[in-house]
Amino acid sequence: MAMQESGEMYLETIYVLSRQAAGVRSIDVAEHLGYSKPSVSRAVGLLKKDGLLLMDEAGQLKLTQAGEEKAKRIYERHTVLSRLLMDLGVDEETATEDACRIEHYISDRSFDAIKAHIKKYRGKQP
Repeated sequence: MAMQESGEMYLETIYVLSRQAAGVRSIDVAEHLGYSKPSVSRAVGLLKKDGLLLMDEAGQLKLTQAGEEKAKRIYERHTVLSRLLMDLGVDEETATEDACRIEHYISDRSFDAIKAHIKKYRGKQP
């Protein structure tokens, strides 16, 4: 089932925050994204229902294996596309914002082609 852009944003944010701190709470996600607590609570409920997220008794969020795999793919798209745009001369802020939009819509086929191009012509890992 295809996930909406907002769900992907939540997964990516939880993934990024979990790499920076031992525990991630809904309030951390809300502050990071600038969203309201009720919006985050609703999204957390949907992600839990879809089997992508768990919440312990203390309110700590943890991605399931499926959630982490999906979040890693989204994050990879974001970082590769951001770097590519910056390599093309786009300033960091614009490149990051544009990559954030593109990452949710680009096909796997096109993204894989971008990674192959980078590896082939730049001789470095995407």
